[in-house]
Amino acid sequence: MKGNTIYKAYLLTGSNLGNSINYLQKAATWIEEKCGVIKAASSYYKTAAWGLKEQPDFINQALAIETNLDPEDLMKSLLAIEKELGRERIVKMGPRVIDIDILIIDGIIKNSDLLKLPHPHLAERKFALIPLAEIAPTLVHTVEKKTVLQLLQDCKDDLDVQKIS
Repeated sequence: MKGNTIYKAYLLTGSNLGNSINYLQKAATWIEEKCGVIKAASSYYKTAAWGLKEQPDFINQALAIETNLDPEDLMKSLLAIEKELGRERIVKMGPRVIDIDILIIDGIIKNSDLLKLPHPHLAERKFALIPLAEIAPTLVHTVEKKTVLQLLQDCKDDLDVQKIS
């Protein structure tokens, strides 16, 4: 539901099928059309798949947006954008043309079937922390009470994350 409250949301987009950068650009355009104003966008980063490793490398980008959608409605809108762009949920953590995750929204902690805030695996994933650190290094994780830069310094993830733009 749209309200008067303006939320600052940090998203991570990712793709590892087809023309990934094109999918990320389309996702950003649709996010701006349907969800809110993009205030910052990281560079693109290439990384090996996390979890299910036997698949193409991912390209990821972090976005900071301002939205008047409450967190659940934002998630519903992002899921609709994924579907419009051709995302099919066949294999958990499998290859996908687009993936849009909400990492953090303001100081909100949420745990519902639809949405968990902050993202439960953010602190252990360099492919999310590195692009997020580019656009919001001093953002404080709502649960860990550390900045994104501190989380990145503490992260044990050894996946290689390479800036490509």
